[in-house]
Amino acid sequence: MLELSGLSEMRAWSRAQKARGGRIGFVPTMGYLHEGHLRLVDRAKARADRVVVSIFVNPLQFGQNEDFTTYPRDRARDRALAQERGVDCLFTPETKVMYPADPVTRVIPEAMAGILEGAIRPGHFAGVLTVVAKLFHVVEPDVAIFGRKDYQQATLIRRMVADLDVPVEIEVAPTTRELDGLALSSRNTYLTADERRSALALSRALRAVEQAWRGGEANPEHLQRRGMEILGVPGVTPEYLALVDESLQPVARATAKTIVVVAARVGPTRLIDNVVLGEGIAADPAVRA
Repeated sequence: MLELSGLSEMRAWSRAQKARGGRIGFVPTMGYLHEGHLRLVDRAKARADRVVVSIFVNPLQFGQNEDFTTYPRDRARDRALAQERGVDCLFTPETKVMYPADPVTRVIPEAMAGILEGAIRPGHFAGVLTVVAKLFHVVEPDVAIFGRKDYQQATLIRRMVADLDVPVEIEVAPTTRELDGLALSSRNTYLTADERRSALALSRALRAVEQAWRGGEANPEHLQRRGMEILGVPGVTPEYLALVDESLQPVARATAKTIVVVAARVGPTRLIDNVVLGEGIAADPAVRA
């Protein structure tokens, strides 16, 4: 496995692969890899000849009081996991390489960015889209794989690619869960044993909404109320639970395509999750905790 940290050398490597007729698959991450990331790598390997994984904790997407400095980092561990999974190139740029000066040009999404996550984390999606756009320009992938756990992020990236005619296919892969339903996240490492148990309220709330819908309830207010009942347990501070369509707009009636999105703080740790009602949590791949 090759490891690169310079922008020009990363671009040159990708272009050399393409000159030989190869397709580039790309999995952007902030590191501290887990099985969810590695399953995205598997999807990329199935869609491309060469796979690039980037590790970059992007300061632009963190707010003033968020966890940029404490976000888990372990480069040696990430390197070993990526190599074991068959990654061809690990791209590990430093902040001073990605942003030699404070960028005055950013990708600012006007639609969908001020709701849900965007309402709670102002400026977050401008930071996400700016770094993703820059990574796309550097890596020049044919296909990029993102996880569905960050549903709003994936939706905005798809929209950016369409609006700006970026020549890359976007695939959104199912959320990977632990056997008890908790969505895999690098931030799960923050949780104490008690908080880990409390965190199950998110997936249980989603499952409760799904079950009520399968039982014939289609009123989004009733379904939202049912989910919030499950979410409101000691140690969990709900931020939102909403039923939306594929463009993140509230639905008048829940259908198989409706997405239930949820965010909550478990202790000091902020977690998010979602489910597509017609697919259900049981359809998501699971791994042993």
